[in-house]
Amino acid sequence: MHLVLAAVGDEVEVSVLDAHRAVQDVRRMPRAALPGYVAEREQRAQPRWVWDDTRAWYPALLAEGVRVERCVDLRLCHAILRRAAATASSAIATAEAGPWDEEPPRVTAHPGALFELETPGAGAPRDPVREFALQRDAVDASPDPSALSLLLAAESAGALVAAELTHAGLPWRADVHDALLTEALGRRTPGGRPERLESLLVAMRDAFDAPHLNPDSPVELLRDLRAAGLAVESTRSSELKRQRHPGIAPLLEYKKLSRLLTANGWTWLDTWVRDGRFRPVYVPGGVVTGRWASDGGGALQLPHEVRDAVRPDPGWRLVVADAAQLEPRVLAAMSGDRAMADAGRGEDMYDGIVATGAVRSREEAKYGMLGAMYGGTTGPSARVMPNLARTFPRAIGFVEDAARAGERGESVTTRLGRTSPRPSERWFEQQRAASGEEAGPALTERARSEARSWGRFTRNFVVQGTAAEWALCWMAELRNRLWRMGSGRLEERPHLVFFLHDEVVVHAPQELAEAVAAEVQAAAAQAGRVLFGEAPVEFRVTTAVVESYADAK
Repeated sequence: MHLVLAAVGDEVEVSVLDAHRAVQDVRRMPRAALPGYVAEREQRAQPRWVWDDTRAWYPALLAEGVRVERCVDLRLCHAILRRAAATASSAIATAEAGPWDEEPPRVTAHPGALFELETPGAGAPRDPVREFALQRDAVDASPDPSALSLLLAAESAGALVAAELTHAGLPWRADVHDALLTEALGRRTPGGRPERLESLLVAMRDAFDAPHLNPDSPVELLRDLRAAGLAVESTRSSELKRQRHPGIAPLLEYKKLSRLLTANGWTWLDTWVRDGRFRPVYVPGGVVTGRWASDGGGALQLPHEVRDAVRPDPGWRLVVADAAQLEPRVLAAMSGDRAMADAGRGEDMYDGIVATGAVRSREEAKYGMLGAMYGGTTGPSARVMPNLARTFPRAIGFVEDAARAGERGESVTTRLGRTSPRPSERWFEQQRAASGEEAGPALTERARSEARSWGRFTRNFVVQGTAAEWALCWMAELRNRLWRMGSGRLEERPHLVFFLHDEVVVHAPQELAEAVAAEVQAAAAQAGRVLFGEAPVEFRVTTAVVESYADAK
């Protein structure tokens, strides 16, 4: 059963759809009555809720202790169907841009509050019942409706997970974080640099004989470095490390500590950690490949320097799980390369590749596979690629075919049907001009370079996008398994509190921690079966039960 929610002024309109997506019943209720209605229907029938945007509906339900089993996030699904090759002739894909194509609202943090949804200016109204019917028509008419349906279900489940992650929050000890910052940066100085940065600044100014040197301004810093006799073209750390000067060491240390201060310093702590929880804002599908992005708090770039502040509540533990070599395993499964699947049967797939004789070391195996998936054409990747191609012809051929398609300006798709965008019209014009009789060497080389660049994008898209699909299936399965392990509200049971592409963190009661680790493993295996059937690929997940996130690795 599908129940479609729509906001109508201060009320909520609920449309009950039958199996043929026809409206059976329509009712209205005050917004305040919705949590009770949803809880009652969840307990009785576990329907699939259909709404325009999970972020606009689910947080209020969670705040009232109401968890939703399944949903359809029309905004996320629309974005997929709009670009999918499998639905290119559908009404959704061929229509002019409309309200469902508008930029999603942003979620922002406000001092003294939790999070607010910034609604864009008023536009054309959205009709969720009609949009849902159009989406299902597009899926039903596609060559593989089951795959596309799975993708939309996984994407929508990801939206539920993202809202629950923000609601539950990552356990965070502000006092530990403060101590870590003080140890690394020195005492906090309101309105000025911390003590450690100030002392490094004095050392730099003395070493470079530049009393007004400002390391926080790349333009001014570059000027002062050149004035000190350094032949540098930029202030990038990689270039600075090649210089021989007594001021370089304090400068590099300053840059490192300054990044910590800017990204996760005291201002970040004051803004994002409240009541013992870090509540980041995730954006499911925020990257074109389907990977998540972050709309605040920098959840996807949590540095090791502050991870010791991530500590469970008393009597609880963190279960940290990391999918080992996820993208190479996905490539093996997608391509049907039995030899690569066999290489991944151990704990470490790169060691397995070494055992085949294709490469001499784990480092070569890692760089070679990264080169295959990301288009490495120089260095260690290029040197081992011929051996990898001979040992794993189907896997390497798979990404090579994706690269060639991109170089021709064609789209590629993930396992479930997410489709890459095509290059711009300017790109195609450049390619046509380069193939003309009057094209000069410079134009020809520039066109070839851009074609290769787009080929690197499509080469990676098929693997990274499918890995993102696996991660969604993993979290969706794990989310339900965790719910069944306890009772009460979401935060009173074992629950997900952090996600980073191929890594999850679960907050679990101490007595259930080992059982949770087993469920994490089982959910990973199930995600592999859902996505690839009985393909002989093992999706290995390492788990650690810890009292500090810093102890997980």
